[in-house]
Amino acid sequence: MSRSVWSHLWCDVLQMVVTEDGACYHYSQLCVCAGARPRLIVEGNPYVLGIRDTDSARTFQQHLTKARRVLVVGNGGIALELVYEMEGCEVIWAIKDKSIGNTFFDPGAAEFLIPQLKSEKPQTPLTCKRMKYTTEGGAGQEDGGVGSALGPDWHEGLNLRAAQEISRCVHIEAECEVQRILLHQEFKGLNISASSVPRREGGATSDPADWPVYAELTNGKIYGCDIIVSATGVTPNVEPFVGGNNFDLGEDGGLRVDDHMRTSVRNVYAAGDVCTAGWTPSPHWQQMRLWTQARQTGWYAAKCMAADRLGETIEMDFCFELFAHVTKFFNYKVILLGKYNAQGLGTDHELLLRCTKGREYVKVVLQSGRMMGAVLIGDTDLEETFENLILNRMDLSVYGEDLLDPNIDIEDYFD
Repeated sequence: MSRSVWSHLWCDVLQMVVTEDGACYHYSQLCVCAGARPRLIVEGNPYVLGIRDTDSARTFQQHLTKARRVLVVGNGGIALELVYEMEGCEVIWAIKDKSIGNTFFDPGAAEFLIPQLKSEKPQTPLTCKRMKYTTEGGAGQEDGGVGSALGPDWHEGLNLRAAQEISRCVHIEAECEVQRILLHQEFKGLNISASSVPRREGGATSDPADWPVYAELTNGKIYGCDIIVSATGVTPNVEPFVGGNNFDLGEDGGLRVDDHMRTSVRNVYAAGDVCTAGWTPSPHWQQMRLWTQARQTGWYAAKCMAADRLGETIEMDFCFELFAHVTKFFNYKVILLGKYNAQGLGTDHELLLRCTKGREYVKVVLQSGRMMGAVLIGDTDLEETFENLILNRMDLSVYGEDLLDPNIDIEDYFD
């Protein structure tokens, strides 16, 4: 349905969806799960790719096989995963922030992760235990089909190795954005020089003026490359649905839903990246367009639709009490809980930190002595305890820094 232009027509108690090819489908309840699309830095350039679904991931993989250099623009989850996973080419990573992974990490956590970019990838990568979802014939799907959204570990089925036999080479350009993109002939006509990428050994790479595309950054540097990956966020995919319909939209452009995933159009629900939470959130939850929340809202929307159909009352799902995201970055297990970056807390909070180089990074966010959020990187085994402490809103002031003392088993405090 995400590619369809549809209208909302009335026929007694049944509504109807009209697709762009003229087909009509009646419904009594409808859930819009159209996801979001990449917010490209420029539209219509064949060398600028966005990655959001399985089709676009496969397209990127095909381009990567012949690439010598890739420019990644953005600082979110897709960018973090790509920069670490790509091999066999130079990678330039342009971020607008001072440190990497600003969506998820504070500068301290970023510094903890950086050494992973300078070391060889382990032969046995970390695996996260979770359910796997497959579709029949997915790998052999004919071109032209609608790709599914990317979930966790999306890159594990892709060969993200380019053609060159070089060690990992990642160069970060911080606090900058792309100012303009130039094709090869445009760049040659300007009679200017491109910047070189410093190698780890200290020498600069040769930079012949035969790159198919060039990116000028706001810091004045110009880099030639074979591919530019635009990973600067997403936009809810609402365009096929809003024309001729009275949908309320959130400030971020998503279909606004109430606490039972209902839109402003009768009998139409929404879930996943296409929707915007229109209810007052719990103190420890915030909406983020991540695969975990897409799955949670999808499950909850189905329950709400069934309850409405049966005329039953349903309580809001417990998953909306506490923000929790489990993922993997730079071969570390990463768990984000609650207000993990002190979102919305202003200056009225304090932080507790514990860091063991190459092993773990733990950050706890406290407000008035109560745990509001946490970042856990590595095998800390603290997630269950911290979830309970956040939800119980227990005053932890008396424990002070002992809360993160590695020589104290804090579970003993709270059993």
